[in-house]
Amino acid sequence: MRLSIGVALVVAFLCVAAASCDAGEEALPSRQIRVTGEAVVKVVPDEVILRLGTETSDKSLSQAKTMSVQRVKAVTGALKKAGIDPKHIQTDFIHIQPRYKYDYSQQSFIGYFVRNTVEVTIQDLTEFESILSAALEAGANYVHGIQFRTSELRKHRDEARTLALKAAREKANDMAATLNQKVGKPVTIAESPGMWWSSYDHHWGSRRQSQAQNIAQEAAPADALLGETTAPGQIGVRAQVQVTFELE
Repeated sequence: MRLSIGVALVVAFLCVAAASCDAGEEALPSRQIRVTGEAVVKVVPDEVILRLGTETSDKSLSQAKTMSVQRVKAVTGALKKAGIDPKHIQTDFIHIQPRYKYDYSQQSFIGYFVRNTVEVTIQDLTEFESILSAALEAGANYVHGIQFRTSELRKHRDEARTLALKAAREKANDMAATLNQKVGKPVTIAESPGMWWSSYDHHWGSRRQSQAQNIAQEAAPADALLGETTAPGQIGVRAQVQVTFELE
């Protein structure tokens, strides 16, 4: 009986040890290299999003709102007259704010300020300046934003993604070769969100470019003539990927 118990204990110990070894081997990290690839395809924009603002004020709230409605109608009417399809004109939001003038311990009511935003999509960029002038003359008080973009975003972002993946492979090969290693098949592929495109006036934050392999490709000539003072040039359709490769 004692011999059987001793043999059983030894067998159990060997099983636990073997399981621990197997678990330890599985926990060991595989030989991998992880890199980031980035690419930018430059294209000439073929449409522009124009965001305009109107503002009216009066001590009477109803009067301020009535004036605001009239001004928005005048602006949208001018846009339609300029040839803009009504489906490309959108009133975004309305904002009402009471304002006061402060003088030491006293305050006096100035009036209610009513603001509206009108967004218009211009597909003929040669008409951009004349349409903007017409809207301002009709009563628009502010230009909140001018955003040039491409209507073929899907096509260009697919191209940028392909270039980014090639850049990632090239970077991995270069890094591995420096250490006398060889890159194998990809293990994981991830794409960074929110990197597809930027308008000409969008400021991208600082990047640690040394960590990314970059590719820039011209997709169209930058010879579009928009007018004497408007020249948006090109916009960048951007893609970034992270790829992990096996090391052979």
